Amino acid sequence: MTDLDPAAARLDAALQRLEAALEAHLLRSGNPAALRAEIDALCADRANLAEALDQSLAREQELQSLADEASLALGAAIDEVRAALGPGD
Repeated sequence: MTDLDPAAARLDAALQRLEAALEAHLLRSGNPAALRAEIDALCADRANLAEALDQSLAREQELQSLADEASLALGAAIDEVRAALGPGD
């Protein structure tokens, strides 16, 4: 056994750890083109959801406005019915 054998063994072990770490990284990151496509799809989905949310909020405001109008009209109708019935007991 030479003086270089322990150094060679440490180098071999370090290279094995490096290979394992690189393989794990590649497994986590996957195919860059596929990841880019997935990110693009997520961005498109986000844009579509944001647009749908904006439309829903606009529709909610429109419906709230109609509900307010209906409430005022109903209040006026109730006042008219009360006035037509005369003073209460």
